[in-house]
Amino acid sequence: MEGVHVLATQDGHPSIPTEDTDTQPAPLGIDVPEDTGEGGRLRMIVQLVKRSFGVKDLAAMRLSLPASLLEPIPNLEYWHYLDRPDLFATINDHEDPLDRMLAVLRFTFSKDIRHIRGKPCKPYNSVLGENFRMHWDVTPILYDAEDRTPAITTYIDAPPKPPHVHSEAGSIKGTKGTLKSGRVGGFGSLLSMKGWSSPAVDKPASTVVESNLSAQLSNLSLASTQTGESCSGSASASTSSPPTSMSTGPGALRIAYLTEQISHHPPISAYVAACPARHITLSGIDQISVRVLPSASLRVSSGTMNKGLFLSMDGGPGAGEHYQITHPVANVNGVLRGSFYATVHESTIVTCTGGPGVGNGEWLRAIIEYKEESWLGKPHYLVEGVVHRYDPSEHEHEEWTKVKHVPPARVVAYFEGCWRNVVRWRSATPASDGSGRSTPSLGGKAAHPTEWTTLIDLTPLLAVPKIVRPISRQLPSESRRLWESVTTKLLSKEYGEATRAKQVIEQRQRDEAADRKRRGVEFVPRYFEKDIQSGVPTLTQAGREALETEIKYGHEDENEDGVERDDGGASAS
Repeated sequence: MEGVHVLATQDGHPSIPTEDTDTQPAPLGIDVPEDTGEGGRLRMIVQLVKRSFGVKDLAAMRLSLPASLLEPIPNLEYWHYLDRPDLFATINDHEDPLDRMLAVLRFTFSKDIRHIRGKPCKPYNSVLGENFRMHWDVTPILYDAEDRTPAITTYIDAPPKPPHVHSEAGSIKGTKGTLKSGRVGGFGSLLSMKGWSSPAVDKPASTVVESNLSAQLSNLSLASTQTGESCSGSASASTSSPPTSMSTGPGALRIAYLTEQISHHPPISAYVAACPARHITLSGIDQISVRVLPSASLRVSSGTMNKGLFLSMDGGPGAGEHYQITHPVANVNGVLRGSFYATVHESTIVTCTGGPGVGNGEWLRAIIEYKEESWLGKPHYLVEGVVHRYDPSEHEHEEWTKVKHVPPARVVAYFEGCWRNVVRWRSATPASDGSGRSTPSLGGKAAHPTEWTTLIDLTPLLAVPKIVRPISRQLPSESRRLWESVTTKLLSKEYGEATRAKQVIEQRQRDEAADRKRRGVEFVPRYFEKDIQSGVPTLTQAGREALETEIKYGHEDENEDGVERDDGGASAS
């Protein structure tokens, strides 16, 4: 996905343009001149917002921003849904279908940990054909035998501070975030915000268990971290001691990730992640729609081709199951004050299809309902939800988008809490005597508690740093190598030079688009098939080979350099 201002389609625009639209005139354009004076960044942001009022979709515009407004990280590197790859990799560890659905919910709440600890920012816009690869090696998660809570030991922070206290009115005291990073989160799809990563350093992969967390965050922030948090019973994470590192031992799980920018106007990228050891893959299309509200907040929602995240299992306990996780709507607030924070609205729907189901021709579906925030006071970031049975031959469940819509007889489990801190759950099976006794699971192999139990505690969790091949082993189209000149200048605070380097890259893209138009050829993505109507991208042969290379990286024979050879980049036909 592009930054906070692009990644959406215009009304009626085809999924992937049938002609090279890079040379087509955009209906609107905004140029924001460099302002290097005191308070210049904030003035530039305010100017951009003022010029954007009345625009239905900012993705229909060509925006030219000075480099000083950008974070030194490529968009494709920043934008992904695997802040906690360990929780993703262990979804398929459970025999019981409800336990697998609960694991999917944990992944959903954790996939954007860095959102919780920071503010919006603007990475580089991706150019057509740009791609990025990375991987993680993580320790498998163990679960408590009684209440099935995960025992997460990989990349956690120091013990949390004491919980914040409610006011008498029930509002919740805000705090300044102690970690200057991240986007604002838990909604996984929708805002480009400052990540944990500092992209510029060309390190050997063995050292790129990247020093990209709080110790090396960019000083190019648009504003100090101020999110107006927090929630009932929440706690702020502390950075008083370093987090535990990722596992590199023989029992570590490898998760590999590949993404490519497959369209420039509208901006669309495709991605896939895989953990072969656990028979699970994640894929989807990134595209958002953004508009400025009368309050000067930014409303961010899914673009036409963005149908959510798709999890698939081709083996193990959940063999044959597929999960679709839709995106909610988010607002970026505090723009005119220069103190950005995000709130999440509406609902995320998690739907399981395929596999054996839960019996009687039924499967599981979950609703994550984000509670509306009041106009007055600080946001509470509250969430509630249910897991319920549904019959795919019927269609009434398609109208259920809130907890109150689901008939109690269909409910399997309830959950509630704060999507920035702690979410808890309980079985919906009634215990008439109020004893909280455990009741049989859907699979009949275990029992689930009817008392409230922690689903996930996000408070101590940090984003797990990625492992990236050094720039010397990357193709010219890979993000870090492509944007290396811009990143180097930004990190050295040479903003004028960074802007010029950025313009060279952008002009090269325009020249290539003009050349394709002159020759009458069409851009064809290298790693993904062009048809994305389903919202689930398909890897090409080159894509499968690139992902396999990333999975094996570091394990290949010493005589093999593990580098894919450049055959001229993305094809045109």
